[in-house]
Amino acid sequence: MNDQLENEAEMRAALADAADRHDPVLIRQVLEALAPERGGVFLDGTFGAGGYARALLDGGAERLLGVDRDPTALARAQRWAPLYQNRLQLLEGCFGELDELADAAGAPALNGVALDIGVSSMQIDEAARGFSFSKDGPLDMRMEGVEGGTSAAELIAEADETQLANIIFHYGEERASRRIARAIIDARNDAPIETTSRLAEIVEAATGGRFAGGKSGRVHPATKTFQALRIAINDEFGELTRGLAAAERALAPDGVLAVVSFHSLEDRIVKRFFADRFGTAKSVSRYQPEFNGDSATFEAIAPFGRKAVVADEAELSRNPRARSAKLRVGRRLDAPARALDPKALGAPSAEAHERGGNRRGGRKR
Repeated sequence: MNDQLENEAEMRAALADAADRHDPVLIRQVLEALAPERGGVFLDGTFGAGGYARALLDGGAERLLGVDRDPTALARAQRWAPLYQNRLQLLEGCFGELDELADAAGAPALNGVALDIGVSSMQIDEAARGFSFSKDGPLDMRMEGVEGGTSAAELIAEADETQLANIIFHYGEERASRRIARAIIDARNDAPIETTSRLAEIVEAATGGRFAGGKSGRVHPATKTFQALRIAINDEFGELTRGLAAAERALAPDGVLAVVSFHSLEDRIVKRFFADRFGTAKSVSRYQPEFNGDSATFEAIAPFGRKAVVADEAELSRNPRARSAKLRVGRRLDAPARALDPKALGAPSAEAHERGGNRRGGRKR
């Protein structure tokens, strides 16, 4: 009996630690949209510290599938998951295959799917993962860990200047991409670039001037480059596109998809997906093809409508990470799932560009 009490105390301590380490953004609005009090089976496709998952379970979900490509996130969750008994099932994998994972877990028709796109705060806080320049660590950035394929250090070592410039420009929206790429090539000719601090110093020097710190109000000049490399390493835009399509296939009629994104490139993909699936958009822009006009597969939900939901002042004061967050939601209709063209969603591609990069003084390379 004492051992059982001690184990439960340890699990509750681990659960409290997970809650302290991560404050899920827009959680009130996500719960309102997904309405777990309806019961049924829900899926958190970006499990992380389990913030959305716990809220859904506590809110009435009968069963929750927690999916994450990061094995360390699932290992941490195993310390407290038994508190929810058989209501919580942890699944290692990418949310781009969430329909297959759910089906294999005996849940082919889901009542709700939550996706919190991008890198988690815990991954950023772990210097050994190499996602951030705020703490020196190996230049890794693989969400699956060391078994996840090419690291950021390996990408920088192997890519040519044009490839690097295109990645930094298209995935990071960095206007100084060519200058940064040239600086990286020059630096790696002297010695391999293997740590986050060295890469940050290279980018900082290439963009001119030393970063004064948070009090200056400036964003660190390496921010966009780190973002771009992380997106490329983990194929984040491709994964998002696949995840939206997988959610459409996996959701039962009246099931709800709630997607939280953190920068404009992600939100553009989600926005265009729902615009097409709501069946209202003819063309998203003069540069993109018209949607095919097939039957709507989602509908807007009151009070959210078709626009993005952002954090209110109370949440912003409590959780600054919510400042860039946008939530978009839709309710699944009974029309068959349709094929999805990533190009129609405006998913960025690291292809050669004629313009962009560093054009200071009107010059281009």
